[in-house]
Amino acid sequence: MKAVYLDHAATTPIRNEVREAMEPYLSESFGNPSSLHRWGREASAALEDARATVAEALGAHSREIYFTRGGTESDNLAVLGCCEFMKTHEKRLTLVVSAIEHSAVLDPAKLVTERQGIDLVTLPVSQDGVLDQELIRLALESGPTVVSLMWVNNETGLVFPVPEISSLVNELGGTIHTDAVQAVGKIPVNVRESSIHLLTASGHKIYGPKSTGILFVRSGVDLVPLVHGGGQEQALRAGTEDVAGAVGFACSLQLAVEEQQQLCKRLTALRSVLERRLLETIPGLRINVQNANRASHISSIAIDDIDGEDLLAALDLEGIAASGGSACESGSTQTSHVITALYGEETSTATVRFSLGCETTEQEIEQTIIKLTSIVTRLRKLGAAS
Repeated sequence: MKAVYLDHAATTPIRNEVREAMEPYLSESFGNPSSLHRWGREASAALEDARATVAEALGAHSREIYFTRGGTESDNLAVLGCCEFMKTHEKRLTLVVSAIEHSAVLDPAKLVTERQGIDLVTLPVSQDGVLDQELIRLALESGPTVVSLMWVNNETGLVFPVPEISSLVNELGGTIHTDAVQAVGKIPVNVRESSIHLLTASGHKIYGPKSTGILFVRSGVDLVPLVHGGGQEQALRAGTEDVAGAVGFACSLQLAVEEQQQLCKRLTALRSVLERRLLETIPGLRINVQNANRASHISSIAIDDIDGEDLLAALDLEGIAASGGSACESGSTQTSHVITALYGEETSTATVRFSLGCETTEQEIEQTIIKLTSIVTRLRKLGAAS
């Protein structure tokens, strides 16, 4: 039976169009974009064309787009760079994050609060996926504040009302960053239509190359660089740019934005079938944040009386790729901090994330339903026997 890949929130294959766009800059057009000769000028032109493409897709200006090595670097640059700059000008600074942010935001947040003495506010999230915006308002009214909120949660697909919150932050003089790694290409994202100051995106989540990403920095926002030793990326991110990677990222983003509406409609239908059938066939199953606003490509499912590692291993043996949560923390034996923040400790409950992609078919969804139902029945019998 055909293998089924349902882990697109972890990574995606490079599209043929993206590979073809990158190929010239991996071979004959290999110049350093900082060089003044024709090879360098050719590379520089390609880099700036890619920057313009990204800017147009996100509703930004070209000068507001900075190429990085991916989502983690962009998140670090946004959180650390913004907080460290502001702390040099403010005696007191507050950083606000949610309890379900990616570790690429939570870890820098912890680091900068320890280094700089910044007040850290961690917002709880209800089981319905609701943030208490009044806590954000209180932080903003207390003094200079940086807010960092993930637009689409990578484990559950939960969508935070980032445009709405960005208006509140802007109104009260704060600065807001959003990790939009799982948002771009999945929901409408346009910085011109919001008050977002900083935005992270990554290439390999949208059928682009790995180790590529961008940070949108709205004009007028200042950051302290994390990497030093060159004047690249307007002196914000030193190091010779990966021209092929930038071209690939731009191509993948452009395609993702163009196809977003159509893809969302198709994946919503597929996910609905998956969730409805699983709820009908497997007792003790919960769709995490089921009634909240969710991006169409992610379904997070909790199943009682099952070991999570056993479940994922059994799915893998049946040729189905899924995950227990964030791929960046797949080596950890600890329960997902996202699920714990939403539902508390659940020692006998397994969580599995199915994330759909542009090539996911009805047949693959049907195959997954049949296999998962069989696996859960078998594992529960084994658990009862032991």
